[in-house]
Amino acid sequence: MRIDLHTHSDRSDGTDSPAELVRHALTSGIDVLGLTDHDTTEGWQEAADVAERSGVTLVRGLEISARHRGESVHLLAYLPDPTHPGLVAELDRVLDGRNSRLPAVLDKLRGLGIDIDADDVRRLAGEAAALGRPHVADALVEKGVVADRDEAFARFLGPRGPAYVDRYAADLTTMIGLVTDAGGVTVIAHPWARRYTHHGLDRDGLAALREAGLAGLEVDHQDHPPETREQLRQIARELDLVATGSSDYHGDGKHAHDLGCNTTAPEQLERLLALAAAASAASGRGTPEVVGG
Repeated sequence: MRIDLHTHSDRSDGTDSPAELVRHALTSGIDVLGLTDHDTTEGWQEAADVAERSGVTLVRGLEISARHRGESVHLLAYLPDPTHPGLVAELDRVLDGRNSRLPAVLDKLRGLGIDIDADDVRRLAGEAAALGRPHVADALVEKGVVADRDEAFARFLGPRGPAYVDRYAADLTTMIGLVTDAGGVTVIAHPWARRYTHHGLDRDGLAALREAGLAGLEVDHQDHPPETREQLRQIARELDLVATGSSDYHGDGKHAHDLGCNTTAPEQLERLLALAAAASAASGRGTPEVVGG
């Protein structure tokens, strides 16, 4: 069984529609797919409709922009009630932050002599819930300023780039609690990715987050070299955290992240779904079911 629990559609910064993503999973031999768009659940229904007919099992989730000890952390949230008031309010704040920083980013790019405006970005963003840096990167690619998103982030849009603008992100511990209250479970995405420092995610920091309700760590990810994966796997064992693996697929928007390039072991998925079922029962919320398969 091939299980990929972290992918993106064009409702955030992927390039496949939710329906296309599910069909692509089918042709790629993926049995279980996690749809985890950034800070939005807008693609859930479309993906579920196709999954029910295709034989792909769909686990609905999202990747939430959070902050911990002053640093950016991405939190994968699986199967929460998307109508939970606290969760909705925080996601709205995060999405508003994405949209509100766009003018400042474009001003900085124009200050660097690049002719770009919001219409250039909107045209390429399609049905995304919010306009983010990847969509700005796509506009820079179209204009021939850079070759791809990676170059756009390296030269302009990354945290050390001349066009970087900070934005709102939810407090990580608070968000873990909100997702739990909404009947879902949480996994920290690519916790030790090389592009971050993540001083707060050492073993002691992860143990504290485990006490706050964290369910798992994304261990097998393209941004984790082999030695990092082994260290994280050991921490997951010691802290009794679920260890997941995934592609972080974005379609044409991200190179070397093909569907299924990393996968989650079936027994780890079983643990994650059991924890989700327990959280759902404890919350009393109307949480989404796993569909298809």
